Amino acid sequence: MTEWTENTVAEPPVMSERSPASPAPEEPTSPPVEEESGRYRDVLKNRNFLALWSGQVFSQLSDKIFLVLLVALIAAHFQAGRESISGWVSAVMVAFTIPAVLFGSLAGVYVDRWSKKWVMVGTNLVRGLLVLAVPSVLWLFGEDAAIAGWPMGFLALLAITFTVSTLTQFFAPAEQTAIPLIVKKRYLLPANSLYTTTMMASVIIGFAIGEPLLDLANRVSEWLSFGPELGSEVFVAGGYLLAGAILFAMVTGEGDRDSTAGDRHIWADLKEGLQYLRQTNRVRAAIIQLVILFSIFAALAVLAVRLAELIPQLEAEEFGILLASAGIGMGLGALVVGKWGDRLPRSVCSGLGSLGMAAALTVLALVPEQLWPSLFAIGVLGFSGAVVGVPMQTLIQEQTPADLRGKVFGLQNNAINIALSLPLALAGLAEAKFGLAPVLWSLAAISGVSGTLLGLLSNRSQ
Repeated sequence: MTEWTENTVAEPPVMSERSPASPAPEEPTSPPVEEESGRYRDVLKNRNFLALWSGQVFSQLSDKIFLVLLVALIAAHFQAGRESISGWVSAVMVAFTIPAVLFGSLAGVYVDRWSKKWVMVGTNLVRGLLVLAVPSVLWLFGEDAAIAGWPMGFLALLAITFTVSTLTQFFAPAEQTAIPLIVKKRYLLPANSLYTTTMMASVIIGFAIGEPLLDLANRVSEWLSFGPELGSEVFVAGGYLLAGAILFAMVTGEGDRDSTAGDRHIWADLKEGLQYLRQTNRVRAAIIQLVILFSIFAALAVLAVRLAELIPQLEAEEFGILLASAGIGMGLGALVVGKWGDRLPRSVCSGLGSLGMAAALTVLALVPEQLWPSLFAIGVLGFSGAVVGVPMQTLIQEQTPADLRGKVFGLQNNAINIALSLPLALAGLAEAKFGLAPVLWSLAAISGVSGTLLGLLSNRSQ
């Protein structure tokens, strides 16, 4: 039987072995000895984590703003007259989603074999260079030459999108597996509160602030006489390049790569990760809860436009105000969980957060046309989402052996990325067919029921 050894570099080496069928360690139920008020301060004093977190902020926001940039480029170069932009955007979303389906799990396997730091640095630098190449690619291929009815310039844009998304699949598990390498185990909860909140907030805030930031970048570029469009590409590429530069300064303490890893078949490694998830109810339940959590917030990002349209004090394009409320709630929730979350078992925190999300979505369905009640409900939704996401992400890191983290996080990101595409594609259609309130009630039911059932699964004997 295969034995897995877990060793966190940031702490004095303590070797422990357990088979995949052995019971997982008990969840912590009491706060650590140190003062709670110092937990975030101690985490942020860790220069390596600060570099990792800062790199995450710039990288993940650049991912979301890159999609906004693609829509702007389509409207400027390929959409004709009153033609619907939906077909063009759908093609871009497919190109961005396919790598998550094809490579999400495999990327995690390779991350376990490679240096996490250099994976993160390299993927950001290459993504930045690809985005910088967009103006030259559009100029080279033009807008008239076509293959099978598709302009060559647009096909080249799809190829760049596909490559950027593929590199993202490697960045995400490398980042997640690096956290236990640079953060002591007793600080994993506050560290993950910052990481998970940033990951969730980027889904919401990135789309909300993308257009005004790109517009500002183009204005600056035009003022500097570089042209009205070049600024947006430089802005997005700069985010990736800055992330790579920041991560270059990080020290993960990784030892030599496993010399036997290359001798194992890639599918054997992937099978090992799947076997671990099948045999570990707690980790499997945590991943499912994170998938549901991100699906709900992806749906909110779409439904927020309709909500803003219904509220008399707002215009549809001001939906970012509603999403900002969710971001504030996430920040507060992460702060609370990071400071006091160790007082309760991880599964209890997740269950309470799921019920809080269900309650917030129900209130939002009842008062969709009232500004302040809607802002409050969305804020509670963000708060409750952090109460679910932070403990679950921490639990996965605590329970997963070090040599399996890349595989497990690769599978997790694969599932989340696939799940994100469904609400982004279906939420608007469901709202148009059934109305806003029924969709919100359905999301509330999914949150409440799944939180209860997965909490029971998590507590089953391993």
